[in-house]
Amino acid sequence: MKVLILGNGGREHALALKINESPQCDKLFVAPGNGGTASIAKNISLSGNQELLKFIEREEIKLVVVGPEKYLVDGTVDYLRENDILVFGPNREAANIEGDKLFAKKIMYDNNVPTAKYFEFSNTSSKEDIYNCLKKQKYPIVIKANGLAAGKGVTICKSIYDALEAVLLNFEEKAFGDAGSKILIEEFLEGEEASLFVISDGEDFVCLPAAQDHKRIGDNDFGKNTGGMGAFAPAEIVTDALLKVIEDSIVKPTLYGMKKIGKPFTGCLFCGLMITKDGPKVIEFNARFGDPETQTVLNVIVGDFLELLYSAAKGKINKESVKYNGGSSVCVVTASKGYPDSYELGYEIFGLEHLNDLPIKVYHAGTEKKDGTLRSSGGRVLGVTSHVKDKNFAEAIRVAYQGVSKIHYENIYFRTDIGRRALNL
Repeated sequence: MKVLILGNGGREHALALKINESPQCDKLFVAPGNGGTASIAKNISLSGNQELLKFIEREEIKLVVVGPEKYLVDGTVDYLRENDILVFGPNREAANIEGDKLFAKKIMYDNNVPTAKYFEFSNTSSKEDIYNCLKKQKYPIVIKANGLAAGKGVTICKSIYDALEAVLLNFEEKAFGDAGSKILIEEFLEGEEASLFVISDGEDFVCLPAAQDHKRIGDNDFGKNTGGMGAFAPAEIVTDALLKVIEDSIVKPTLYGMKKIGKPFTGCLFCGLMITKDGPKVIEFNARFGDPETQTVLNVIVGDFLELLYSAAKGKINKESVKYNGGSSVCVVTASKGYPDSYELGYEIFGLEHLNDLPIKVYHAGTEKKDGTLRSSGGRVLGVTSHVKDKNFAEAIRVAYQGVSKIHYENIYFRTDIGRRALNL
């Protein structure tokens, strides 16, 4: 079949590589794609839903796979389904589980899904009410922009002064635009984080191996939140026994709750979890594959990944299509110095040819080909991702950083501690 992937990041490159392995994939397109997807698929530039639909019909695309959340919350999936196009990804109403954190909280509260306690305020709320709420909290607390903020709208506040600054950042400085017009003041959950991808046909589901990511810009989880500076899989904290608890207390009631209100979730439900002393609790839901967790998770599964996505989109998921392969994977993101704030683009990237003999895949996030040379085009540039055959994280980390050492471009930046959590260091 012909497949079209929407998006241009490292996640989309990873999806493209895995889908391309399927014997069912005859031809693969990525819109708009990047310098990495160009080597395995045809990158295309499409403007607007009508042009997208015309391309799909002309090329007889059998499945559209949505990468980033923008296409979900903007209603692209709804438009395509109205025109009888098969899409892997939730419609706009179901995608609100990511795009509207208050909506997600209501789903969780209504269906007894464990999550953090919270208070909600808007930019029209009384400043006195907000201040009184902050005074009563036990610190640290978490303040979240309610809408989509590219993974950067979360602030951990160690004191009331930090919290007041975070409120101003959302309401006065409008750092996250409309996404910050409402905020959640949440209790801080302590424990170990894990990310779980749940592939669902709206009712039944398959859980892929859990991962852990590294959101902060600096080593030892210091500094600002980013879209993700690295990840590893599988996250061994999610044992088989704990996975059963997560399925029973979180996944099943959430999918049931969505279906009950007439908004069944079809696609990838990303469960951001905190494994606390009281059990697993939801930090957040996303409505699509996470980045850079996808880069590691897809390295530790075998089978027909395209069949998994296609069968879920068709409404009857094939639960036997993929399985864990027993290996381990570590992804180190190389970024542009200055990210997640201001940074410079357009630097030529050297050294990728020296990685061919290593068990590494290099996923392109912010790259483009210009005049025959590969150049940086984003804050996160590459995801250098090891894949070793056994559960040996020391080796997976060593290989990943060996790969990073061979790559060069001006103002390259990366964390030096990705994957160390897997060693309990």
